Amino acid sequence: MIDEIIANALREDIGDGDHSTLSSVPENGKGVARLLVKDEGIIAGVELAERIFKTFDPNLEIEVFIKDGQHVKPGDVAFIVKGASRSILTTERLVLNFMQRMSGIATQTNRIVKLIEGTSAKLLDTRKTTPGIRYMEKWAVRIGGGHNHRFALYDMIMLKDNHIDYAGGIRPAIEKANQYLKDTGKDLKIEIEVRNEEELKEVLEVGQVNRIMLDNFSPERIVAALKTIPESYEVEASGGITIDTIRAYAETGVDFISVGALTHSFKSLDMSLKAVYE
Repeated sequence: MIDEIIANALREDIGDGDHSTLSSVPENGKGVARLLVKDEGIIAGVELAERIFKTFDPNLEIEVFIKDGQHVKPGDVAFIVKGASRSILTTERLVLNFMQRMSGIATQTNRIVKLIEGTSAKLLDTRKTTPGIRYMEKWAVRIGGGHNHRFALYDMIMLKDNHIDYAGGIRPAIEKANQYLKDTGKDLKIEIEVRNEEELKEVLEVGQVNRIMLDNFSPERIVAALKTIPESYEVEASGGITIDTIRAYAETGVDFISVGALTHSFKSLDMSLKAVYE
């Protein structure tokens, strides 16, 4: 998947040629460039940058000083890349685009993870990602200390409000999902979203699910709900959770807290790839 994303991104950016570089830089020219960090945060995408460089030009040499997941500050140099000047210039923007975004996600994730330290809750991302580069964004979440929810539609059954409404209610939704797994022979976990205590009661009566998502419940309602949910179920809190309230949610005792903002409302870290004159 990573290789496909890189190949598509290179095609998108280069087309029939990097004419700015081809027209002005000598074919046999050699160069050195350094990845300069201009913001404070958690760096992510270093390993990906190496893969992009090597995919485009296997002869490029990368010397890494700061690895993914480490804290960085303005002035830090994450790595230097040496080799054909044309190759460095042509891959520069793609490397920066991914690293800036991934570092922004990792930084935001790490900030929120620290807010719930000491609790048993795990911070999850969602499918609210940029189409086509989901793997990179979920990779950044892991680098920042968070955990990935399902990757996509195919690796978990999640029965949300619309599924329940279209299926005709909670019981038929759960029963149909279980029958589907039996008919297809697929081994997938089932998660179901509940919007209120009445729906939660019905889910517990039906059973046959692995995880229950308490959607838009306040911390107080979650505490009360957890008293009724057997320990055999995983419990996830979601909806309306902010930086100011997430600690209270984590302290309720839920297993997971999912936050879409990890991948849809972050600030990219500023960095640049600058030529080094030797």
